[in-house]
Amino acid sequence: MSQFIQKSGMLGLLFLLGASVAHAKLQVFACEPEWSALVRELGGKHLSIYTATNNRQDPHYIQARPSLIAKARRADLLVCTGAELEAGWLPLLLRKSGNRKILAGKQGHFMATRYVRLLEKPRIVDRSMGDIHAAGNPHIQLDPARMLIVAKNLSKTLIKLDPKNRVYYQQRLRSFSAIWKKKMRYWKNSARSLKGKSIVVHHKSWVYLRKWLGIKRAGTLESRPGVPPTVSHLSKLLSELRSKSIHRIVYATSQNSKAAKWLSRKTGIPAVAVDISPAAKESLVQWFDRLIRNLLG
Repeated sequence: MSQFIQKSGMLGLLFLLGASVAHAKLQVFACEPEWSALVRELGGKHLSIYTATNNRQDPHYIQARPSLIAKARRADLLVCTGAELEAGWLPLLLRKSGNRKILAGKQGHFMATRYVRLLEKPRIVDRSMGDIHAAGNPHIQLDPARMLIVAKNLSKTLIKLDPKNRVYYQQRLRSFSAIWKKKMRYWKNSARSLKGKSIVVHHKSWVYLRKWLGIKRAGTLESRPGVPPTVSHLSKLLSELRSKSIHRIVYATSQNSKAAKWLSRKTGIPAVAVDISPAAKESLVQWFDRLIRNLLG
């Protein structure tokens, strides 16, 4: 009788272990909320996702905290922007994690900017120019067309890492692509009144959105990328804007609002804070809907 009980217990344990393996999810470490939201759309129930930053943080300036290192250590897939956006913390994070699966060159290392053409690639890079990205402007999440290209390549990566769920990932990509293309037409139609208008931006984060919607840039609050606005630069910008028609002063919610509000008071141009990334548990579609509404005012 005791032998029967022992065998039954062993069988039960093996069953539980088998069930655990069968239902194991890919562990995903996403550097920014946009990639967390995208990989969630593509991977659904087969993924467990951790997001290193939120929509109110500047991903340039993150610390490789022990909690982040611990999450990276367990990841099967790393999804980040690349193009040096995370240069201040990601290399240290990867080194400290000791996780070979997500190192550069491995299947679990996914940099979104690798798959699209980047704008504003400088011919010369000099530290006196400010926070310049040698590979080009990394803020590709603000171009829906580029996001679709990234989605297709990210789906391929999921299939390589988890081939047994290939059909599921392919179905998720088809569904996302269909919805996203429909929304792209809707957003462009909704924002057609913005075409040809000019905006002032805090940082050169908006080039992809401006190009997509046909919006002009009349000025930048930063005198150089990554350098806080100075009194002399803002005074010069104020003088230049007096004779121009400006739709909005746009800054990200992760940025200090002081300069934008000062310029708004001096000129009467409305200043608007926009999330450059989706909020927690917000889908990409919901975020972009909100972004377009904010720009329209």
